[in-house]
Amino acid sequence: MVNVPCKEVWGLDEEVYPVILQMNREQLDGHYREPQQQLHALHAGYTCCFFNHSSLPDFTQKYCCNLHKRFVCRTQGKNFTGVKEFIFLGFSSFGKHQFTLFMVFLNIYTLTLAGNIIIVTITCIDRHLHTPMYFFLSMLASSETVYTLVIVPRILSSLIFHKHPISLAGCTTQMFFFVTLAINNCFLLTAMGYDRFVAICKPLRYTVIMSKKTCAQLVCGSFGTGLVMAVLQVTAMFKLPFCGKVVDHFFCDIYPVMKLSCTDTTVNEIINYSVSSFVILVPIGLIFISYVLIISPILKIASAEGRKKTFATCASHLTVVIVHYGCASISYLKPKSESSIDKDLLLSVTYTIITPLLNPVVYSLRNKEVKDALHRAVGRNIS
Repeated sequence: MVNVPCKEVWGLDEEVYPVILQMNREQLDGHYREPQQQLHALHAGYTCCFFNHSSLPDFTQKYCCNLHKRFVCRTQGKNFTGVKEFIFLGFSSFGKHQFTLFMVFLNIYTLTLAGNIIIVTITCIDRHLHTPMYFFLSMLASSETVYTLVIVPRILSSLIFHKHPISLAGCTTQMFFFVTLAINNCFLLTAMGYDRFVAICKPLRYTVIMSKKTCAQLVCGSFGTGLVMAVLQVTAMFKLPFCGKVVDHFFCDIYPVMKLSCTDTTVNEIINYSVSSFVILVPIGLIFISYVLIISPILKIASAEGRKKTFATCASHLTVVIVHYGCASISYLKPKSESSIDKDLLLSVTYTIITPLLNPVVYSLRNKEVKDALHRAVGRNIS
């Protein structure tokens, strides 16, 4: 049982929507003196707070949330019962089409796993791919494999077994690995951009600058940054008390879970926005600078074939970067007033299911060196 004084929960009455503000506070309370009316108000407040917020003005949303929290305080003796599990709404609105979604997601997930396993395996066994670029690629493929493993099987099970709950500990674990690996992927893409910059702008010093020690430091730095940010965000999140257990999402993402909190989440929102800004804008800035510096040396390459090959290598990386950071920016940096449950679900599907498939597809099907390595490996096995 987590004790939370009611005055700390609904202190926003001065900001409520102007039409509601005209109502006398005593009259408002008088409307809900009967137990049945209180339950109705509690349900109405909960519904508009957690499900219909995207269609309401901001002040109305705050009013609904505070109305809900007020009656939670009253009906539960000014205490909040600790939530032990969460239930995902996920794709419940799709009804009979959920099985179709299950088959689509299962096929994409299978292709993603197979592609990433192939990249990691071929990079290890083919000596022609023992370069910094493919070392980073194999690390990204490994990270993406675990990243999807944390989220996608749970999505698939929820499409078959509806309203299957996840424990509080399970939600904490899923969010921790999701944040760690998502941030790790962001900085691995940045390291790959730096590798391209050194390879093209400083070719004579490439092997010296991109030594095994430097590559290991960049990979460890990426993972370490993800780990620190995940500890910060997840610890702050699960210190909050929760008064709802229905998550309007398909996995334990930060903002959908935060909406279930019974207390003011301003501090958490500041933390999460600051972390999101850092892990998205800093890598984007570094990658942008790398490619600005890369353009001039590429244009100076004498042969058309050399320019084409160099552009192709950069294009593969840029394709993944644009999709990855594009979805992340829209999801985590957009104003709350522009939130929409349907749009958020679509974006989440993109960066949890579709984007991980992009890595093996782009770097396998569009990369001549990887295709040549596959042909050599298949040829050795046949012979």
